[in-house]
Amino acid sequence: MRPVLRASAALLAVVMLGAGAVACGSDGAGDTLDDFLSGWRSGDLSKVGFVTAAGQPIKAADVLTELTGLAGELPVKTLQVNRAGDAKETGDIANGPIKVNWTLPGGVPWSYPSTVRLTKRNSDGWRVVWEPAILQKDMVGGDKLALRRVPAERASILDAAGKPLVTSRPVVTVALDPARVTDVPKLVTALTAAFKKIDVSLDLKDLPTRISKAAEGSRVDVLTLRREDYLKIRNDVRPLPGTTFPEEQRDLAPTRMFARALIGTVDLATAEDIDSSQGALAQGDKTGHGGLQQRYDAKLRGTSGLSVIIKRSGDAEPAQVFSTRPVAGTPVKTTIDVRTQNAADAATAAEKNPSAMVAMRISDATVLAVSNGPDGGGDNVALTGQVPPGSTFKMISAYGLLQKKAVTPDTTVDCPKTKEVGGKTFKNSHDMVLGKVPFRTDFAKSCNTAFVNLAPKLGADGLQAAATALGLGGQWDLGVPTFSGKASPADSPAELAQASFGQGQTAVSPVAMAGATAAVARGKFVQPKLVLDPAPAKPAADGAELDKAAVEPLRRLMREVVTSGTGTALKGIKGKPVYGKTGTAEFQEGSKDTHAWFVGWQDDIAVAVMVPKGGAGAEAAVPIASRFLAALNR
Repeated sequence: MRPVLRASAALLAVVMLGAGAVACGSDGAGDTLDDFLSGWRSGDLSKVGFVTAAGQPIKAADVLTELTGLAGELPVKTLQVNRAGDAKETGDIANGPIKVNWTLPGGVPWSYPSTVRLTKRNSDGWRVVWEPAILQKDMVGGDKLALRRVPAERASILDAAGKPLVTSRPVVTVALDPARVTDVPKLVTALTAAFKKIDVSLDLKDLPTRISKAAEGSRVDVLTLRREDYLKIRNDVRPLPGTTFPEEQRDLAPTRMFARALIGTVDLATAEDIDSSQGALAQGDKTGHGGLQQRYDAKLRGTSGLSVIIKRSGDAEPAQVFSTRPVAGTPVKTTIDVRTQNAADAATAAEKNPSAMVAMRISDATVLAVSNGPDGGGDNVALTGQVPPGSTFKMISAYGLLQKKAVTPDTTVDCPKTKEVGGKTFKNSHDMVLGKVPFRTDFAKSCNTAFVNLAPKLGADGLQAAATALGLGGQWDLGVPTFSGKASPADSPAELAQASFGQGQTAVSPVAMAGATAAVARGKFVQPKLVLDPAPAKPAADGAELDKAAVEPLRRLMREVVTSGTGTALKGIKGKPVYGKTGTAEFQEGSKDTHAWFVGWQDDIAVAVMVPKGGAGAEAAVPIASRFLAALNR
């Protein structure tokens, strides 16, 4: 190892000195010390000679070997040595003070003084006395420097009440003792069937290979379960030959599904994690993967304590020569409400297709739940999805039309089966035809062609203004990645026509639509809040007060969706009146698949639900909203 800027290259300086051809400093001891340190930095020690403490010449190759061994586990590339004063000569001997500087993993500095002894006995010049103590004063031959880490206490992600969302909970690992497994195919079949009972689908095709290749005495882990899940299948898996069930504690959220995509997980650091951590992580450390756990990992993880020890040869006790105390992590506080999140997760879990939901409190714009069904994992579509909103965008278009006084709830607006604009033919869901009816009926029944008829009165400017007023497309900062939506430029008659009912180039996320819905209910856009501490750096400014002459009739229209339109399945929900708008969004030319949407509110809770490829909003999204609101009203 070498105490300079380059690792082994710096030590090559020592290699260049043979036992017989020994260079000697012809000037004073200070000059030889400078040559030694300079050569250490450059990788060329040809100007310096070496002897042992006993005065015997030593080969540079041997010095190199010792230096490398002495460095042990420390990061040699960070080592620097510099002169710390003048060399003091006393006859044929001299002492040169130096400063040794390391940068340990995690950027921890370690600096200390050392001394280089020099001699000119039996020589016509000064030579360096090689000894391990040059590197560290307590070191002797055979020693090695080593690192010991003391993990810091990882902080919690907190809910709205300031309580940890993730706490230590018991888990059971379903594992195998390969030597006791008697019938592998039968075992795989039995385990697969047992896991399905707790809604866990696990591909066990590689299990036979893992069993056959397992080292003698080793354990093959199959699946780790929360203890409550394990107990549900205990009688199925316990009798299987070869199974073992080690138990331990792990940091987990309240349920397996609980806001998984938002929170993320904490697991052992992978080789990739360690390589990219710039020394902050080492083998055996835990780190965040996905969601808030990964985004705020450094803050949550804290700083590990670090000690440098001298490992002695044989059974000698190691000597600690440097240490830092671990610094506990700092919590991250969110707005998530456990009861609301559980209700949202239960509602989306009951839908077999993937789904996403965001629920927020209208009065303070805090996000109470972020759910991605059916299992909570995968991409956080609830916050970052970018899909057309379909007819839920009619809430925004209607606000623009009402604000422009282009329509009132009682204005007669034709709802034909089809309507052609700019060479493109638009139609209604299920080929619906309403004829000439009040706008309130067009809205409640979600007539696309009525909005196509009104699109010229809305105009591209009116569409953009309405979207902006309700928060879409703004520069949001919730402390976690989100997509605030983008309204279509509506730069052609056909594009304006389809943008008026949420198709074309318009794209949103569930959280964007929840924010817009809450703005309608509140009368003003306020950016949703999710991470409270650390506070987001650049949250969007509050919007202006919405036009009362437009937003008040819009609320009545959204109530009629529930009382007499496409959202009547919510009419019987207990509690205060439910307001809403359903949506069915086409997303691919020539495909019959559609995304299902619902946005709405009850009392102080706004919600947005999206089911990719779920079909009609009333058929897939409304039932999720119904289950969610029913759970909150119990």
